[in-house]
Amino acid sequence: MTFRGRTLLAQAPLAIALVGLAALAIRTIASLGIGAEAILQENYRSVLAAQRMSDALEQLDRSMLFAMAGSHAAIPTAPLVERFEHELDVEANNITEPGEADAVADLRAHWTRYQAGLTALRGGDPADARQRYFADVAPDFDALRAATARVLVLNQDAILLKSDRAREQARRMGTVMISASLAAMLIGLLATSLLTARLVQPLRRLRAAADRIGAGDFSARVPVEGRDELAQLGTTFNAMADGLSRYRSSSLGELLLAQQAAQAAIDSLPDAVVVFDARAEVLIVNRAAEALLGSATRPLASADPTLRGVLEQTRDHVLGGKGAYAPRGFEEAVRVAAAGEGDCYYLARATPVYGEAGNITGATVILQDVTRLHRFDQLKNDLVATVAHEFRTPLTSLRMAVHLCLEQAAGPLTDRQADLLYAAREETERLQRIVEELLDLAKLQGGRMQLTRQSATARALVDTALDAQRGIAADRNVALAAEIAPGLPELSVDLDRLQLVFANLLTNAIRHSPPGAVVTLSATAADGALRFAVSDQGPGIAADRREVIFEKFTQGSEVPGGAGLGLSIAKEIVAAHGGTIGVTSDVGRGSEFWFTLPTADAA
Repeated sequence: MTFRGRTLLAQAPLAIALVGLAALAIRTIASLGIGAEAILQENYRSVLAAQRMSDALEQLDRSMLFAMAGSHAAIPTAPLVERFEHELDVEANNITEPGEADAVADLRAHWTRYQAGLTALRGGDPADARQRYFADVAPDFDALRAATARVLVLNQDAILLKSDRAREQARRMGTVMISASLAAMLIGLLATSLLTARLVQPLRRLRAAADRIGAGDFSARVPVEGRDELAQLGTTFNAMADGLSRYRSSSLGELLLAQQAAQAAIDSLPDAVVVFDARAEVLIVNRAAEALLGSATRPLASADPTLRGVLEQTRDHVLGGKGAYAPRGFEEAVRVAAAGEGDCYYLARATPVYGEAGNITGATVILQDVTRLHRFDQLKNDLVATVAHEFRTPLTSLRMAVHLCLEQAAGPLTDRQADLLYAAREETERLQRIVEELLDLAKLQGGRMQLTRQSATARALVDTALDAQRGIAADRNVALAAEIAPGLPELSVDLDRLQLVFANLLTNAIRHSPPGAVVTLSATAADGALRFAVSDQGPGIAADRREVIFEKFTQGSEVPGGAGLGLSIAKEIVAAHGGTIGVTSDVGRGSEFWFTLPTADAA
């Protein structure tokens, strides 16, 4: 049987129930109609005949009375007699009630006597007709009228009785109809529900199998019964499940294994790894990232605000097409408070994920735990600061001794002795400068150096810096120039610390410029900050040295004989003011060291 046939079969109980109710209603209406028709046929005709016989009898008797009185208004009696006998025959042929036959027989007997009296009254002497009427005819008239009334009452009572019976029958039939309707509805709904449940059972099996396949159980199959449309659908579904199972066991299985292997690989990494897609949404996190960020489903929402900012910055750097992101040093490490373990430090680095077409499809951000390295760096800085501090006192004493000797406080000196002491004094001055730089750098990196900010104009800063270096520039035959844009806002800076930055940059520029060159110190506005730049005409800096010259103990662009700390100190001072520092250089065309400082309003 087809699915359509089963659907029609499921609706058959309700249709049968409706047909049964319709048949019962028709039968009830027919029964009530037959009852009403029986009343009309059996009793109403008899009532009508009795009434007509009574009317005919009254008119017949009145006509006799008028005739005896000699009135010309007498009514012809032949039609009345004919009407009475006709209605009497009708009643005689319509006897339906018990006792009605006796009443009709009595009526006919009285009618016969009444007719005989009327005949005798017409053939006798008119003088004594009235006396004979009252003596012989009037009693028969009364008896005849009573017999007619008896027939009338008998049929009227029958009509009332049958009407009551019809009303009772209608009430019973109404109750039967309601009961039958309820029973038919319940039976029809129950049968339809059972058939419908059986009809949709294959659909339930199909849904259960689909749910199992959706959950990953590709062994689920649908039992196929019959040859209807649902059976064909089940066959097609099983074929699809077989295909999915084969596909899963082949390429899909390999992909799942590869994905699991990749996830296991990044989970084994000790550093936190977060992979973003091209829409900057989190795609994959490893266990270390989940533990660090606090959630695997919404890592950015639950992460520490500082960590979240670093993740977003490195992610946007890569997705913006700027290439891989690598930190420049420990100063970019992010500090995160860890319960029971002290502060932890993380360095973020990011690399792009490329698609088959070479386009960027995502970014991988690694948060490297550099807590131990950061602590070692702090220990190294503390050690250097301690050693430098311990050098300061004996070095000061040595400088004073050399100075006193040069002043011949201990006796006269020969020229050879004086030359040696002058060389010793220059070396002690260089050592003193290195010690001071080490102590300043330690204070800056340890956050122990407090800036004493004052308001200053760009013109005042540039003039002060150039005036301090004019003697060195004159010795090297190098000219100093200033270029200051008009209308620059004021700055809030530590004047002494900032002059160290100018001195370091100007000294380097002067020492690396050839005689007759010009060193220019410029000041311009740049997005809520002032940009200071020192330009020289020296040999320039190679590209591979530009990124490292601001690190500690790096030589290459500072004063010959230095410790390689000047640019590192300058970088720390500029960073403490909230600015940035950098270099632009072309080999053979000179260099430009620049730094920015926020204006007083921005600061």
